[in-house]
Amino acid sequence: MKWLIVFDLDGTLTESKRPLSAEMAALLIRLLALADVAVISGGDWPQFYRQVASRLPADSARDRLWLMPTTGTKLYRFINGEWRTIYAELFDEAEKAKIRAAFDHALSIVRVADERAWGARVEDRGSQITFSGLGQNAPLLAKKSWDPDRAKRIALQETLRAALPGLSVNLGGTTSIDVTREGVDKGYGLKRLSEESGVPLAGMLFLGDAIYPGGNDYPAAQTGVDVVKVRDVDETAAVMSAIIACLKR
Repeated sequence: MKWLIVFDLDGTLTESKRPLSAEMAALLIRLLALADVAVISGGDWPQFYRQVASRLPADSARDRLWLMPTTGTKLYRFINGEWRTIYAELFDEAEKAKIRAAFDHALSIVRVADERAWGARVEDRGSQITFSGLGQNAPLLAKKSWDPDRAKRIALQETLRAALPGLSVNLGGTTSIDVTREGVDKGYGLKRLSEESGVPLAGMLFLGDAIYPGGNDYPAAQTGVDVVKVRDVDETAAVMSAIIACLKR
């Protein structure tokens, strides 16, 4: 029996940085009526609010939703009519400065610093510093063609790891690299979720589009949680419909 259904966000519930579609929002509302649901991704709270929280109507079971921005280093719950921060594991200013310097150095070595960007390429998310190859506001089509084989980001990742011992440097999304404290990945996030919710890992089911070695959803599988690898948002919708049917029975 599964009591908590956990989703990756971009590429699984939504297209990159896009809000839930009307169909997906309707499925999520139906699922929340039957079970607790969590969403974990590298994006920060404002992005989670735009993509997920703001798409759910007041009469949906929002109190059953666990939103985990920045790879689970933050947790938000809907309590007494408002979204509240349950915890946030923030970098201090010295840590942030060191990470930004490492990004500047890595970008100059890998030679992607002069490419066109839509908005800031390095974003401070409090508990996570995130690099977006084409900027935070890049169009989806450009993002999909920028680093399809992950070669650019792997080169950046290797340089960053050498400069930032003791921190985690992981690929995320379509064009991004996330820097967090050591050991932080989606496996870490699921363990924190288990602690906060009281649901054992065996009682969870995780859905993601990057469940393969090197993919940012792969650490979830390494925890022993049951997982479903989806190709895209459409396949997620089909799997959600099947889960809803099973839970109803």
